[in-house]
Amino acid sequence: MPCQSNSLAISFNSQRLLRKKNHLLNFLVEAVFGFVLVVKQFISGLESHIKDRNQFKNCLLPCSPIQTEGSRSENIFWVSVGLTNLCFTFCCFSVGTFGTDFPRLIINQFKWLDKFLDSQDLVKKLMQLVSVSPVPIQHDIITSLPEILEDSQQSEVARELSCLLKQGRRLTVPILDALSRLDLDAVLLSLQVRQSAMTIVPSVKLEDLPVVVKFILHNVKAADAVEVISDLRKNLDLSSCDLPLKILSSQKKVKSQVQASSSMSQVTTSQNCVKLLFDVIKLAVRFQKEVSEAWIKAIENSTSVSDHKVLDLMVLLLIHSTNTKYGKQAEKLLKSKIRLGCMPEQLMQNAFQNHSLVIKDFFPSILAVAQTFLHSGHPAVVSFGSCMYKQAFAAFDSYCQQEVVTALVTHVCSGNETELDISLDVLTDLVVLHTALLMRYATFVKTILDSTQKLHPCQIRKLFYILSTLAFSQRQEGSYIQDDMHMVIRKWLSSTVPNHKQMGIIGAVTMIDCSLSFQLSNLLDLVGICCEQTPEVLALYYDEFANLIEKQKGNLDLQLLVCCTDFPSDFVVDLGPTVDGSFLFPVKSLYNLDEDETQGAIAINLLPLVSQSDLGRVTGGMSSQSKRVVSPLCLSPCFRLLRFYTAEQNSGSLEEIDALLGCPLYLTNLEVEGKLDSLSKQEREFLCSLLFYALNWFREVSRALSAPAGVALRITTPGYVPPPATFDSEALEAVSSTNAVGPVRKKNGKGILQVAILVLPFTFQTTAEREAENPLTKLQNYRPYFRELDLEVFTVLHCGLLTKSVLDTEMHTEFCEVVQLGPTELSFLLDDLCWKLEHVLTPSSTRRVPFLKERSYRDIGFSHLCQRSPKEVATCVVKLLKPLCNHTEKMHSYFQAVIQNQGAEDEPGVNIQEHMLMSSCYQQLLLTFRSLFAWNGFSQPENTDLLRSALQVLAERLKPGETEFLLLEDLISESFHYVLNFQQSVPSFYCAFILTQLLITIAEKPMAGWKKEKIASLAKQFLCQSWVRPSGDREKGNQFNSALHTLLCVYLEHTDNILKAIEEISSVGVPELINSAKDGCSSTYPTLTRQTFLIFFRVMMAQLESSVKSIPAGKPSDSSEKLLRWNIAVRNFHILINLVKVRLLLLFWFYLQVPSKYGRLFVEAFLKLAMPLLDYSFKKHRDDVQSLLKTLQLSTRQLHHMCGHSKIHQDIGLTNHVPLLKKSLEQFVYRVKAMLAFNHCQEAFWLGVLKNRDLQGEEILSQASGDKGSDEEDSAESPAEVPPLGRLGSNSLHRRGGGG
Repeated sequence: MPCQSNSLAISFNSQRLLRKKNHLLNFLVEAVFGFVLVVKQFISGLESHIKDRNQFKNCLLPCSPIQTEGSRSENIFWVSVGLTNLCFTFCCFSVGTFGTDFPRLIINQFKWLDKFLDSQDLVKKLMQLVSVSPVPIQHDIITSLPEILEDSQQSEVARELSCLLKQGRRLTVPILDALSRLDLDAVLLSLQVRQSAMTIVPSVKLEDLPVVVKFILHNVKAADAVEVISDLRKNLDLSSCDLPLKILSSQKKVKSQVQASSSMSQVTTSQNCVKLLFDVIKLAVRFQKEVSEAWIKAIENSTSVSDHKVLDLMVLLLIHSTNTKYGKQAEKLLKSKIRLGCMPEQLMQNAFQNHSLVIKDFFPSILAVAQTFLHSGHPAVVSFGSCMYKQAFAAFDSYCQQEVVTALVTHVCSGNETELDISLDVLTDLVVLHTALLMRYATFVKTILDSTQKLHPCQIRKLFYILSTLAFSQRQEGSYIQDDMHMVIRKWLSSTVPNHKQMGIIGAVTMIDCSLSFQLSNLLDLVGICCEQTPEVLALYYDEFANLIEKQKGNLDLQLLVCCTDFPSDFVVDLGPTVDGSFLFPVKSLYNLDEDETQGAIAINLLPLVSQSDLGRVTGGMSSQSKRVVSPLCLSPCFRLLRFYTAEQNSGSLEEIDALLGCPLYLTNLEVEGKLDSLSKQEREFLCSLLFYALNWFREVSRALSAPAGVALRITTPGYVPPPATFDSEALEAVSSTNAVGPVRKKNGKGILQVAILVLPFTFQTTAEREAENPLTKLQNYRPYFRELDLEVFTVLHCGLLTKSVLDTEMHTEFCEVVQLGPTELSFLLDDLCWKLEHVLTPSSTRRVPFLKERSYRDIGFSHLCQRSPKEVATCVVKLLKPLCNHTEKMHSYFQAVIQNQGAEDEPGVNIQEHMLMSSCYQQLLLTFRSLFAWNGFSQPENTDLLRSALQVLAERLKPGETEFLLLEDLISESFHYVLNFQQSVPSFYCAFILTQLLITIAEKPMAGWKKEKIASLAKQFLCQSWVRPSGDREKGNQFNSALHTLLCVYLEHTDNILKAIEEISSVGVPELINSAKDGCSSTYPTLTRQTFLIFFRVMMAQLESSVKSIPAGKPSDSSEKLLRWNIAVRNFHILINLVKVRLLLLFWFYLQVPSKYGRLFVEAFLKLAMPLLDYSFKKHRDDVQSLLKTLQLSTRQLHHMCGHSKIHQDIGLTNHVPLLKKSLEQFVYRVKAMLAFNHCQEAFWLGVLKNRDLQGEEILSQASGDKGSDEEDSAESPAEVPPLGRLGSNSLHRRGGGG
C-alpha cells in the first residue's frame, strides 16, 4: 500500500464506505472461509506486512479523515476491529527494536474499544507487561488503563496500582494520574488507595510531591477531612526543601563557584516544587470548603511545641489570603498559637528565608496580620508582628519593602504607645542590618519628624539614631537628612518649653554618637548655651554625654568636654569646722569615710546648695566664664559624667577622684525624730529634699561606697514631690501616698570596697510597723525619684563575705574588716535586678491607652538601661548566675532548717520579720531565674551559645566538671533537676508558683514527656499542701488567688489524664470541703477553701471544655475508647453542673455565668464531636449510648433551670448567656432525634414540656403550666425514672411554650 503524507491510503473510496461494508465482510468471512482459516490468514498477512518498520508505523498512524462533522481518524487496526472475533491478538506482538514510540502507538489501539473477546485476560497481560517493561512503557500502559478498563475491573486494578505505588517512586505520577480517573468506591478510596498515597508522602521525590498532595486533597470528603489533613500535615515535611539552600550557603562560604552553581540550580528547582505544592493547596483551599476547615482544625489540635512546623504558618497565611470566610479564623488561631509559644519567631524566620518565593504571594496578608498583631495586648503577639515586618523587608522586593516602611511610619505616627515603640524598634533593627536598603526609603522615614510632639525622649533617641545612621552612612545621599535634623534640633534648643529642650539635647548627642565626630561644633556650642540656665536640662546634658562616653569608649575627643572640670568648683568645698551662711538647719558634715585624713579634706557642699536652690537665690559659686546656674539637681549627673570622663582618660582608673568617693556631705543632724512635729511644712520639705539628694549621691557612688546601717525617719508632708532624679521625661506628679516620704534608711560607717556594693534599702516604715516587727514596706511609687543603678553594681553579688585589708604606713596589714552582704542588702539588690529584667527581658503587657487618659512613660527610672540591648543585659545576668545559685542554695538550706525545727519543742519560735525577709529574697531569686530563662531571645540561633552558658552554670551544680561536652538537651535535663531540688523548701505558695513557672520555662526547650509528668506531679504536690504564714494564718489574697488559678491550670494541662484529675477534685475534694467547718478546707486539697472554690470551679469547667475539644470527631471505624472518654467527660460535666445545687455555691449565685458559659460550650462541643460518634456506635453499644445521653440530659435540665434563675434575679451578666445556651439545648434535642433516625429508631424519641424551675427545683409559678402529665414527667430526677431516651425535647419546647 502506498504511503501518502504519513497516512494510510485504503483501496476503498472512503472510510464511510468501509464502515458500511464491514457487516457484509463479516458475514462473508464466517459463511465462506470459516473463522479459524480467516484468523490465521489475516494474522499471517498482517505479520508479513508489518515486518517493514515504515509499513507498521503506517498501520498504527491514523488515516486521513473526511472533513465532515463528527468524523474521526482511524487506522488499519481500528478498521479491523469491526471484524468479529479478530479482536486483539495484537497484544502478543513483539516490539523488537522499533523503539518506544511504537509501544505507545500500540497501547493507544486498545483505548475506547466497544467490545473485548476476553477483557480479564487483556488486563492480566497488560499488568504483566507493566512488571517487565522499561519505565517509559510502564508509564504509557498505566496512563492508558482508565480508557481500556471496563467498569467492573477498576477496583481490582486500583488495588494493584496501590501496591505498585508503594514499591517504587518512579511511577508515582502515572499511577496517581490513572487512579484519579477511575471511578472507585469511597471505602476503597479511603482505606487503601488514599492511604497508599499518604504512605509515600515522606519519601516521594520533591518534584512528584505536588501530584501526590493534589491526589490526596482532591479525594478528601467532609466526613474524614480532619483525619486526612492531620495525617498529611504530619507526613508533609518541608525541611528536605531547605537542604539545597543550606548546601548553597555553605559552598558560598568556601567560595566553590562550580559547586555553588550546581547547588543554585537545585535551589531553584526546590523552590519551584514548593511553589507548585502550595498552588495545589491554594486551589483546594479556595474551592473545597472542608479543606480549609480541616486544616485549621488539624493545626488547632496540635498541642506540643515540637509538632508545629513551617508548613503550619505558611498554610495559615495561605488560608488568610485565599479564603475570606476562614481568614479571620486562621488569624485567630495563629495568634492563639503564638500566645501558647507553639509558633516561635524562629519558625517564621525559616519560612521567610527558605520559602520566600512562595510566601511572597501572601504579602498582603502578611502586612494585614502584622498590623493586627501590633494592636494586640499580648507581648509575644506584638513581637511576632514586628518580626514579620523585618523578615518581609529582608526577603521581598522593593515594592514590598516600601510598603513595609510605609506601614511602620504609619504606626509611629498613630499615637499608640505600643505601636510607636515597636515600630521604632523595627526601624532600628532594619537600619542596623539593612542600611543601604533602608536608605532608598529615607524620605518616608524622615516624615516622622513632623509628628515628634507624640514622642517621649526615649523615642526621640531611637528616631534620631535611625535618621543619623542613614544621614551619615552615605555622605552625599544623606546630606539632606542632616540639614533637616539640624533645623529641627536648633528649633527645639531655642524653644522655651523644657520638653523641647530635652528633645534637642537628646537629638544632638545622638547625632554625635552616630557620626563619631565632633565636627558639629556649632551645634555643640548651642547645646551648652541653651542648658546653662535650666538645671533639669543641664542635668540631662550631663547624663547624655556620660552615656555617650560609656558607649563609645576610646572613640570620642574628650577635650571638648570642658564641663567636666566644673564639678570641683560647683559642688566641692574645703572641709572646715563651720560653714558661713544662714540656713534652715545647722550644717553638719556626715558620712566621712576618710576621717584619718585631716589635712586637705574636702566635702560636698550639699545643704547650702539645697538651701539656695529652694530659696530661689543664685549661688555665688558661678563659673567666671558663664552665667551657668549651679543646682543640687546636677550633683549626681555631673559626678556621673566626671566618673566616666576620668575612667576614659586613665584607662579605667578613678584614682584622680578618689577623694570624692569617701568625702563627707554637708547635711544636718538627722536624729530629729522626736522634733518633727514642731517643724513647719517648708522645713519638712527641705529636709526631705536634702535626704533625696544625699541618697541619690550615695547611689551614684555606690560602685565604691560601702553600705552601713542607719536610722529611719518618718516625715509627714502631704502633696510633697521629691526632686527629680531622671531628666529625660516630663515632670512627675505628686506621689499618691498621703504620708509622703516616710522613713528613709540612711548610711553611715566606713569602708571603700574594691567592687561595687549597694547602699541599704531606702524604705518607708511607720512606728506601728516597727513596734510590730513587720518587714520594711517598700513604696515603689518613689522609684522614679532615685538615681538608676548601673548593672555593674550587681557584681557585688559575687561576694558572700567581703574582706577588706587596711594597711599601715609601712604597707603592712593593720587589721582586716569583714563586710557581709546581709538579707536586707540582698533583698534590695534582687528587687532592683528583678525590676530591670522585667523591663528589658520580659515584654510588658501592651494595652491601649483609654481616651482622655494621660500616657504613662514606662521607661522612667530605666533611662541608662534602655540604651543597652536585651542581649547585653542577658549576658550580664548570665555572669551573675553562679553567685545567684549560691544565694539560692543558702535560702534552701535556711528554710529546710526551719521546716525541720518546726516540730522541736526546745527550739525557739520563728522570727517573723526574718522569715518574711528571707522568703522575699527566695522569691526574688526565683523571679530572677525565671525572667532570664523566659527571655524569648534564647530561641534565636545566634543566642544558642549564651543559653548553653546559662544552663551550664546550673548543670555544673550537680555535675561539677562534667558539663563542658554535654549536649544542649542534656544540659536542659540537668538544669531541670537542679531547679527541681528546691521544691521541698519553698516558703510560700507564690514561691511555689514561680518555681513551677521556672521549671516550665526550662523544660520547654523542648518539653519532654518525663518533664511534663514531673511538672504535673509538682503542681499537684503544691495544690495538696497547706500553706500557712509564720503568723499561723492561711495564705490568701489576690496574689494567692492568681497564682492558684495558674497553678491549677498547669496541673490539669500537664497531667496525662485530665478527665481523671477533674473527677478526683470534684468527687473527692469538693465533698470534703462541703463537710468541713466554715473556715475549713479540703483535707486532700488544702488549697480548696470556700474562698478559692470558685477558682477551682472555673478552671475545671474551662479545662473540661477544652479537653473534650481535643477528642477527634467520630468515624465509622472508631472503637469504644472514644465512647468511654465521652462517658467520663459527661459524668464530670454532670458532677460540676450539679454543684450549683450545693448551698456552698448558692452563696455566690451571681457567679453562675461560669457554668452557663462553659456549659453551652460543652454542649456545642458534644454536638460537633460526640454526636457523630454516637451515630455509628448506637447499634454496637446501645446501652452505653443511652446511659450517656441520660446523664447529659440531667445536666442540660440543670442548665435550663439556670435560665429560669437568671430571669428571677434579673442578672444581666447571666442573662446575656441565656439565648445562646437555649439555642444549644434545642440543637441537642433535635440532634439526638437525627441520630435515632439515622439508626432507624425514630419511635424511641418523644417530646415533653419542661416547666420553668429555679436552682432549688421550685416551680416558677408565674410560668406554671396546667398540664398534669407534665408535672409527673418533670418530677423525675434520676436516670432510672426517665423513659428510654425520653424527655430529650423538653428543654427546647419550653422555650416556645412556657417562655423563660
